Amino acid sequence: MDALTKLISEAPNNEIIKKSIITTYQKLQEHDSILCSISGGSDSDIIMDLCQKIPGAEKIDYAFFDTGLEFKATKEHLLYLEKKYGITIHRAKAIKPIPICCKEFGQPFLSKQVSEWISRLQRHNFKWEDKSLEELEAEYPNCRAALRWWCDDFDDTSNGISSYNISYNQYLKEFLMKYPPDFLISNKCCHYAKKKVASDYKRHGKFDMNMYGVRKAEGGARKGAYKNCFSTKKGKADEYRPIFWYRSEDKKEYEDYYDVVHSRCYSEYCLKRTGCAGCPYARNFEEELEAMRVFEPALYKAVNNVFGKSYEYTRKYRKFVEEQKKKDKRKKK
Repeated sequence: MDALTKLISEAPNNEIIKKSIITTYQKLQEHDSILCSISGGSDSDIIMDLCQKIPGAEKIDYAFFDTGLEFKATKEHLLYLEKKYGITIHRAKAIKPIPICCKEFGQPFLSKQVSEWISRLQRHNFKWEDKSLEELEAEYPNCRAALRWWCDDFDDTSNGISSYNISYNQYLKEFLMKYPPDFLISNKCCHYAKKKVASDYKRHGKFDMNMYGVRKAEGGARKGAYKNCFSTKKGKADEYRPIFWYRSEDKKEYEDYYDVVHSRCYSEYCLKRTGCAGCPYARNFEEELEAMRVFEPALYKAVNNVFGKSYEYTRKYRKFVEEQKKKDKRKKK
Protein backbone atom coordinates (compact mmCIF):
# COMPACT_ATOMS: atom_id res chain seq x y z
CA MET A 1 0.00 0.00 0.00
CA ASP A 2 1.55 3.33 -1.05
CA ALA A 3 1.61 6.38 1.25
CA LEU A 4 -1.35 8.20 -0.34
CA THR A 5 -3.59 5.11 -0.41
CA LYS A 6 -2.80 4.51 3.26
CA LEU A 7 -3.60 8.14 4.17
CA ILE A 8 -6.95 7.97 2.38
CA SER A 9 -7.86 4.61 3.91
CA GLU A 10 -7.17 5.99 7.38
CA ALA A 11 -8.97 9.31 6.78
CA PRO A 12 -12.48 10.15 8.03
CA ASN A 13 -15.37 9.39 5.68
CA ASN A 14 -15.54 12.96 4.42
CA GLU A 15 -14.98 13.72 0.73
CA ILE A 16 -13.77 17.29 1.32
CA ILE A 17 -11.13 16.13 3.79
CA LYS A 18 -10.05 13.25 1.55
CA LYS A 19 -9.79 15.58 -1.44
CA SER A 20 -7.61 17.98 0.57
CA ILE A 21 -5.29 15.10 1.45
CA ILE A 22 -5.01 14.01 -2.20
CA THR A 23 -4.43 17.55 -3.49
CA THR A 24 -1.91 18.39 -0.78
CA TYR A 25 -0.04 15.15 -1.51
CA GLN A 26 0.11 16.08 -5.20
CA LYS A 27 1.26 19.65 -4.57
CA LEU A 28 4.01 18.53 -2.20
CA GLN A 29 5.31 16.10 -4.81
CA GLU A 30 5.21 18.72 -7.58
CA HIS A 31 7.11 21.44 -5.72
CA ASP A 32 10.59 21.62 -4.23
CA SER A 33 10.65 24.63 -1.86
CA ILE A 34 7.45 25.52 -0.05
CA LEU A 35 6.53 28.30 2.35
CA CYS A 36 3.63 27.76 4.73
CA SER A 37 2.39 30.73 6.75
CA ILE A 38 1.47 29.78 10.30
CA SER A 39 -0.62 32.17 12.38
CA GLY A 40 -1.25 30.08 15.47
CA GLY A 41 -4.96 30.09 14.60
CA SER A 42 -7.27 27.13 14.09
CA ASP A 43 -7.03 27.06 10.28
CA SER A 44 -3.24 26.99 10.26
CA ASP A 45 -3.30 24.24 12.93
CA ILE A 46 -5.22 22.02 10.53
CA ILE A 47 -2.94 22.91 7.61
CA MET A 48 0.16 21.99 9.60
CA ASP A 49 -1.34 18.70 10.78
CA LEU A 50 -2.42 17.87 7.23
CA CYS A 51 0.99 18.65 5.73
CA GLN A 52 2.97 16.79 8.39
CA LYS A 53 1.12 13.57 7.56
CA ILE A 54 2.32 13.65 3.97
CA PRO A 55 5.66 12.58 2.45
CA GLY A 56 7.46 15.71 1.26
CA ALA A 57 6.66 17.78 4.36
CA GLU A 58 10.41 18.24 4.84
CA LYS A 59 10.29 20.66 1.87
CA ILE A 60 8.12 23.07 3.87
CA ASP A 61 9.46 26.19 5.56
CA TYR A 62 6.98 27.26 8.26
CA ALA A 63 6.91 30.98 9.08
CA PHE A 64 5.11 33.10 11.67
CA PHE A 65 4.88 36.82 10.99
CA ASP A 66 5.14 38.65 14.31
CA THR A 67 3.25 41.97 14.14
CA GLY A 68 4.45 43.29 17.48
CA LEU A 69 1.02 42.75 19.06
CA GLU A 70 0.52 39.04 19.64
CA PHE A 71 -1.24 36.95 22.28
CA LYS A 72 1.08 35.26 24.73
CA ALA A 73 -1.10 32.18 24.21
CA THR A 74 -0.30 32.25 20.48
CA LYS A 75 3.44 32.34 21.10
CA GLU A 76 3.10 29.45 23.56
CA HIS A 77 1.16 27.51 20.95
CA LEU A 78 3.93 27.91 18.39
CA LEU A 79 6.31 26.19 20.81
CA TYR A 80 3.76 23.41 21.29
CA LEU A 81 3.50 22.90 17.51
CA GLU A 82 7.27 22.76 17.10
CA LYS A 83 7.54 20.10 19.79
CA LYS A 84 4.56 18.07 18.56
CA TYR A 85 5.70 17.83 14.94
CA GLY A 86 9.46 18.13 15.42
CA ILE A 87 9.67 21.15 13.14
CA THR A 88 10.93 24.74 13.34
CA ILE A 89 8.66 27.73 12.84
CA HIS A 90 10.68 30.75 11.75
CA ARG A 91 9.64 34.00 13.44
CA ALA A 92 9.71 36.95 11.03
CA LYS A 93 9.65 40.33 12.74
CA ALA A 94 7.62 43.25 11.39
CA ILE A 95 9.38 45.87 9.29
CA LYS A 96 7.51 48.35 11.44
CA PRO A 97 5.59 46.87 14.39
CA ILE A 98 1.91 47.78 14.67
CA PRO A 99 2.39 50.28 17.54
CA ILE A 100 4.93 52.26 15.48
CA CYS A 101 2.78 52.12 12.34
CA CYS A 102 -0.25 53.46 14.19
CA LYS A 103 1.80 56.26 15.70
CA GLU A 104 3.32 57.26 12.35
CA PHE A 105 0.45 56.72 9.92
CA GLY A 106 -2.79 56.39 11.88
CA GLN A 107 -5.07 53.75 13.36
CA PRO A 108 -7.14 51.19 11.42
CA PHE A 109 -10.90 51.72 11.34
CA LEU A 110 -13.72 49.41 10.18
CA SER A 111 -11.86 47.68 7.30
CA LYS A 112 -8.67 47.90 5.26
CA GLN A 113 -10.49 49.41 2.28
CA VAL A 114 -12.44 51.96 4.31
CA SER A 115 -9.27 52.95 6.15
CA GLU A 116 -7.48 53.49 2.84
CA TRP A 117 -10.22 55.74 1.43
CA ILE A 118 -10.47 57.79 4.62
CA SER A 119 -6.69 58.10 4.79
CA ARG A 120 -6.57 59.48 1.25
CA LEU A 121 -9.30 62.00 2.02
CA GLN A 122 -7.55 63.09 5.21
CA ARG A 123 -4.34 63.72 3.25
CA HIS A 124 -6.31 66.18 1.12
CA ASN A 125 -7.81 67.92 4.18
CA PHE A 126 -11.27 66.78 3.16
CA LYS A 127 -14.17 68.64 4.80
CA TRP A 128 -16.55 65.64 4.85
CA GLU A 129 -19.11 67.51 2.77
CA ASP A 130 -22.01 66.21 0.70
CA LYS A 131 -21.36 67.58 -2.78
CA SER A 132 -21.40 66.12 -6.27
CA LEU A 133 -18.38 64.22 -7.57
CA GLU A 134 -17.71 67.00 -10.11
CA GLU A 135 -17.68 69.67 -7.42
CA LEU A 136 -15.44 67.65 -5.12
CA GLU A 137 -12.96 66.81 -7.89
CA ALA A 138 -12.57 70.53 -8.57
CA GLU A 139 -12.04 71.18 -4.86
CA TYR A 140 -9.77 68.17 -4.20
CA PRO A 141 -7.73 67.34 -7.36
CA ASN A 142 -5.73 64.11 -7.59
CA CYS A 143 -8.06 62.28 -5.20
CA ARG A 144 -10.54 60.76 -7.65
CA ALA A 145 -10.71 57.17 -6.37
CA ALA A 146 -11.46 58.17 -2.77
CA LEU A 147 -13.96 60.79 -3.95
CA ARG A 148 -15.72 58.17 -6.07
CA TRP A 149 -16.02 56.02 -2.94
CA TRP A 150 -17.45 58.98 -1.04
CA CYS A 151 -19.98 59.70 -3.81
CA ASP A 152 -21.06 56.07 -4.41
CA ASP A 153 -19.77 56.32 -7.97
CA PHE A 154 -18.71 52.69 -8.43
CA ASP A 155 -21.14 50.39 -10.22
CA ASP A 156 -23.09 48.04 -7.99
CA THR A 157 -22.36 44.32 -8.32
CA SER A 158 -24.88 41.62 -9.23
CA ASN A 159 -25.05 40.78 -5.52
CA GLY A 160 -25.86 44.30 -4.39
CA ILE A 161 -23.93 47.41 -3.40
CA SER A 162 -20.29 47.49 -4.44
CA SER A 163 -17.82 47.26 -1.57
CA TYR A 164 -16.03 50.19 -3.23
CA ASN A 165 -18.94 52.49 -2.37
CA ILE A 166 -19.32 54.16 1.01
CA SER A 167 -22.94 53.01 1.25
CA TYR A 168 -21.65 49.41 1.50
CA ASN A 169 -21.20 50.29 5.19
CA GLN A 170 -24.58 51.43 6.39
CA TYR A 171 -24.86 55.12 7.39
CA LEU A 172 -21.09 55.58 7.25
CA LYS A 173 -21.28 58.73 5.13
CA GLU A 174 -23.83 60.30 7.46
CA PHE A 175 -21.69 59.36 10.44
CA LEU A 176 -18.49 60.86 9.00
CA MET A 177 -20.30 64.05 8.11
CA LYS A 178 -21.74 64.38 11.61
CA TYR A 179 -18.66 63.14 13.48
CA PRO A 180 -15.52 63.72 11.38
CA PRO A 181 -12.52 61.74 12.66
CA ASP A 182 -10.23 63.76 14.93
CA PHE A 183 -7.37 61.26 14.56
CA LEU A 184 -5.44 59.85 11.61
CA ILE A 185 -6.85 56.68 10.05
CA SER A 186 -4.68 54.30 8.03
CA ASN A 187 -4.30 50.67 6.99
CA LYS A 188 -0.49 50.84 6.93
CA CYS A 189 -0.10 48.62 10.01
CA CYS A 190 -1.19 45.63 7.89
CA HIS A 191 1.26 46.61 5.16
CA TYR A 192 4.41 47.03 7.28
CA ALA A 193 3.71 44.50 10.03
CA LYS A 194 2.51 41.62 7.87
CA LYS A 195 1.99 42.02 4.12
CA LYS A 196 5.41 43.46 3.20
CA VAL A 197 7.19 41.18 5.67
CA ALA A 198 5.57 38.13 4.07
CA SER A 199 6.36 39.44 0.58
CA ASP A 200 10.03 40.01 1.40
CA TYR A 201 10.28 36.61 3.10
CA LYS A 202 8.82 34.88 0.05
CA ARG A 203 11.16 36.69 -2.34
CA HIS A 204 14.35 35.99 -0.40
CA GLY A 205 13.39 32.37 0.21
CA LYS A 206 13.02 31.58 -3.50
CA PHE A 207 10.00 29.38 -2.87
CA ASP A 208 8.11 27.75 -5.73
CA MET A 209 4.87 27.45 -3.72
CA ASN A 210 3.25 29.42 -0.92
CA MET A 211 0.61 27.85 1.34
CA TYR A 212 -1.74 29.64 3.68
CA GLY A 213 -5.12 29.33 5.31
CA VAL A 214 -8.02 30.87 3.42
CA ARG A 215 -11.43 29.23 3.49
CA LYS A 216 -14.19 30.10 1.04
CA ALA A 217 -16.86 29.56 3.70
CA GLU A 218 -15.24 32.07 6.05
CA GLY A 219 -16.02 35.11 3.89
CA GLY A 220 -14.05 38.34 3.90
CA ALA A 221 -12.01 40.17 1.28
CA ARG A 222 -9.29 37.54 0.85
CA LYS A 223 -11.80 34.76 0.20
CA GLY A 224 -13.38 36.79 -2.61
CA ALA A 225 -10.03 37.10 -4.35
CA TYR A 226 -9.87 33.37 -5.17
CA LYS A 227 -12.00 31.02 -7.24
CA ASN A 228 -10.36 27.79 -6.09
CA CYS A 229 -7.65 26.32 -3.88
CA PHE A 230 -4.72 26.74 -6.29
CA SER A 231 -3.29 29.62 -8.31
CA THR A 232 -0.41 29.72 -10.77
CA LYS A 233 1.28 33.10 -11.18
CA LYS A 234 3.62 33.65 -14.10
CA GLY A 235 7.13 34.37 -12.88
CA LYS A 236 6.08 33.96 -9.23
CA ALA A 237 5.54 31.11 -6.80
CA ASP A 238 2.35 29.08 -7.07
CA GLU A 239 -0.21 29.59 -4.30
CA TYR A 240 -2.04 26.78 -2.57
CA ARG A 241 -4.85 26.99 -0.02
CA PRO A 242 -5.16 23.45 1.42
CA ILE A 243 -8.44 23.92 3.30
CA PHE A 244 -10.10 26.39 0.93
CA TRP A 245 -13.20 24.18 0.57
CA TYR A 246 -13.56 23.30 4.26
CA ARG A 247 -16.81 24.33 5.90
CA SER A 248 -17.09 24.74 9.66
CA GLU A 249 -18.39 21.19 10.01
CA ASP A 250 -15.45 19.82 8.01
CA LYS A 251 -13.01 21.65 10.25
CA LYS A 252 -14.72 20.24 13.33
CA GLU A 253 -14.66 16.71 11.94
CA TYR A 254 -10.96 16.98 11.07
CA GLU A 255 -10.10 18.39 14.52
CA ASP A 256 -11.99 15.66 16.35
CA TYR A 257 -10.78 12.80 14.16
CA TYR A 258 -7.08 13.73 14.26
CA ASP A 259 -7.15 15.24 17.78
CA VAL A 260 -5.96 18.68 16.70
CA VAL A 261 -5.27 20.92 19.71
CA HIS A 262 -5.69 24.68 19.33
CA SER A 263 -4.17 27.49 21.37
CA ARG A 264 -5.57 28.69 24.68
CA CYS A 265 -7.07 31.61 22.76
CA TYR A 266 -9.76 29.11 21.76
CA SER A 267 -9.85 26.61 24.62
CA GLU A 268 -9.61 29.07 27.55
CA TYR A 269 -10.21 32.58 26.21
CA CYS A 270 -13.17 31.28 24.14
CA LEU A 271 -12.28 33.44 21.14
CA LYS A 272 -13.66 32.54 17.71
CA ARG A 273 -10.65 33.90 15.83
CA THR A 274 -7.07 34.91 16.42
CA GLY A 275 -5.42 37.48 14.20
CA CYS A 276 -3.56 40.62 15.10
CA ALA A 277 -4.45 40.98 18.76
CA GLY A 278 -7.20 43.52 19.35
CA CYS A 279 -7.44 44.57 15.70
CA PRO A 280 -10.25 47.15 15.30
CA TYR A 281 -11.25 45.52 12.00
CA ALA A 282 -12.52 42.47 13.87
CA ARG A 283 -16.26 42.46 14.44
CA ASN A 284 -15.70 40.81 17.81
CA PHE A 285 -12.89 43.05 19.06
CA GLU A 286 -14.90 43.71 22.24
CA GLU A 287 -14.77 39.99 23.05
CA GLU A 288 -11.03 39.98 22.42
CA LEU A 289 -10.58 42.96 24.71
CA GLU A 290 -12.51 41.27 27.50
CA ALA A 291 -10.43 38.10 27.09
CA MET A 292 -7.24 40.16 27.26
CA ARG A 293 -8.46 42.03 30.32
CA VAL A 294 -8.96 38.71 32.12
CA PHE A 295 -6.11 36.56 30.78
CA GLU A 296 -3.48 38.94 29.40
CA PRO A 297 -3.76 42.32 31.17
CA ALA A 298 -0.44 43.61 29.83
CA LEU A 299 -1.62 43.04 26.24
CA TYR A 300 -4.98 44.62 27.12
CA LYS A 301 -3.20 47.77 28.22
CA ALA A 302 -0.98 47.76 25.13
CA VAL A 303 -3.77 47.44 22.54
CA ASN A 304 -5.81 50.16 24.22
CA ASN A 305 -2.81 52.47 24.02
CA VAL A 306 -2.33 51.62 20.34
CA PHE A 307 -5.95 51.42 19.08
CA GLY A 308 -7.80 53.43 21.73
CA LYS A 309 -9.14 56.18 19.47
CA SER A 310 -10.28 53.66 16.87
CA TYR A 311 -12.13 51.62 19.50
CA GLU A 312 -13.95 54.75 20.70
CA TYR A 313 -14.78 55.81 17.15
CA THR A 314 -16.02 52.34 16.17
CA ARG A 315 -18.26 52.17 19.21
CA LYS A 316 -19.64 55.60 18.35
CA TYR A 317 -20.29 54.49 14.77
CA ARG A 318 -22.03 51.28 15.85
CA LYS A 319 -24.25 53.24 18.23
CA PHE A 320 -25.02 55.74 15.45
CA VAL A 321 -26.06 52.91 13.11
CA GLU A 322 -28.43 51.45 15.69
CA GLU A 323 -30.00 54.85 16.33
CA GLN A 324 -30.48 55.46 12.61
CA LYS A 325 -32.07 52.05 12.15
CA LYS A 326 -34.56 52.85 14.91
CA LYS A 327 -35.37 56.20 13.32
CA ASP A 328 -35.92 54.60 9.93
CA LYS A 329 -38.13 51.96 11.50
CA ARG A 330 -40.26 54.63 13.17
CA LYS A 331 -40.63 56.48 9.86
CA LYS A 332 -41.98 53.37 8.15
CA LYS A 333 -44.74 52.92 10.74
